[in-house]
Amino acid sequence: MNKNFLIAGALLLTVGAAAQDSTKKREVNVTSTFKPELKEAAKIKFNAAPPVADTSRPRLNYAIPNQNLNLAFLPGSLKPMALTVDTGGRFAMANYIKAGFGNLSTPFLQAGISLGDGKTNGVNFYGKHVSSKGKIPYQKFGYTDFDVAGFFQNSSNGEWSGRLGTVLERYNKYGFQPDTLKFPEDSIKVQYRTVRGRIAYRNLSPTAWGLLYAPELKVDVFSDGLSNTESNTWLHVPVSKIFTEQFSAKVALEASLGRYKPENRDAIANNYFLLAPSLIFQKNGVVINAGVKPSWDNGSFHLLPNIHAEFGTAQKTVAVQAGWIGSYRNSGYQYLAGFNPWIWAPDSVYNTRITDAYAGAKGSIGSHFTYGVCIGSAKLHNQPLFVNDTASGKSFRVTNESSLNNTYISGEMGYTYGERVSFNSSLRINRFSKLEEHDKAFGLLPLEFTSRLRIQVMKDLYVTSDLFAFDGARYLTKGGDDRTQKGAVDLSAGMEFGVAKNIKVWAQFNNIFNKQYQRWNQYPVYGLNFLGGVVFSLAQNSNK
Repeated sequence: MNKNFLIAGALLLTVGAAAQDSTKKREVNVTSTFKPELKEAAKIKFNAAPPVADTSRPRLNYAIPNQNLNLAFLPGSLKPMALTVDTGGRFAMANYIKAGFGNLSTPFLQAGISLGDGKTNGVNFYGKHVSSKGKIPYQKFGYTDFDVAGFFQNSSNGEWSGRLGTVLERYNKYGFQPDTLKFPEDSIKVQYRTVRGRIAYRNLSPTAWGLLYAPELKVDVFSDGLSNTESNTWLHVPVSKIFTEQFSAKVALEASLGRYKPENRDAIANNYFLLAPSLIFQKNGVVINAGVKPSWDNGSFHLLPNIHAEFGTAQKTVAVQAGWIGSYRNSGYQYLAGFNPWIWAPDSVYNTRITDAYAGAKGSIGSHFTYGVCIGSAKLHNQPLFVNDTASGKSFRVTNESSLNNTYISGEMGYTYGERVSFNSSLRINRFSKLEEHDKAFGLLPLEFTSRLRIQVMKDLYVTSDLFAFDGARYLTKGGDDRTQKGAVDLSAGMEFGVAKNIKVWAQFNNIFNKQYQRWNQYPVYGLNFLGGVVFSLAQNSNK
């Protein structure tokens, strides 16, 4: 029975399927709650919080070099007829003409022209003329010079420099006694002329091998207008080699070739040659130079020392110095006439050999004040001395002292404040002893003091002052008596101020104390004298 029911159900299902409508379209319906959306784009936030400030103070170490001048130990020599005309301070114009006149019939003219950029090349033309006529008969003085100097840097790390010029000096030998004596004017007239030239080259930075070199050649031709002539050629070739920051070496060749031709006499050769090798060590304020100088003075060999050392702090506040150094000075006719213009032409000329042993200290206090003291002993061979002739005393005989000692003490101090204030003073005390041919060092000063002050009071106002003082030198009278000149103090002052855009007015007063002192026996200098004039600027310096 059950079997029958199953068969009947299957038949019914089959019939129902066959009875469906096959034309009906088939569809599928899907229902879902998902809604698609795009992701939000990232945006810049303009209200971001600033970083936290760093309030810690960094530790910065600066090594600023001392900007003050490094003054030399030796003071400048006092000129016998000082007529120093100063511009009254730093002059900022590149091209100018300075003209003036003084009470001693003193015309003054000075001019300078500069061309080039002043950094890689430049040419300077410079000229000056000044003359005076004193109250004493035949007391006349004249000085004229002209120079052309230039430099240029090439593309191979080098710089050439040179100079060519001439100097004409005119004097009268007015220091004769008694003053009633009469001389032809041509017998008392002195006229020195110098034609000079110089050429030099140096490399601006060390080569790939650490070499620095700076050869220099100078030639002077000197004459006195009386058929006495002299030519001097000086060559200096220094070469240094840098090994490390502490060690270096230096070799210098120096040669001086002099030829003096007196009137109606044979020429005299005056030459010296020297070679100066040395090793240099420097570290933390310590500088040591150790070397020697083999030399030949007119064929005679001498081994000179070349040792000096400096021990100081890295900031240069104080440094102790010591040394033993030898050198030469060409004491020919040109040098002698520059030291004392009232000399007879010398019979012979020499090279002065100097060996100097010294010790001292130098340094600075703050950023404006510098100082230096030194004590030493120098041995001089072939030192010229000056003695009045026995006729009228108007001329000086040059005598040679083969050997003498000079024990000296020197001191210096200086103060600078930018370009507004500049002050420096130097003092040197000499004691001459152990002379072989003479009793005293005739004509040499036992004490010299110089002081110089420059102040920029306002933008266009400069004030200057110079003070010279000395203790008198030894001299001989006609009768052969040994005497000492009186000392003297010479003060001068000047000023310069602007009155228009390119015009300045200047004035200078010399020998303000009006002292008739004598640097050389029987030759009193000018009394109080003053000059004044104007300065015209032709073009403003392009670097200003």
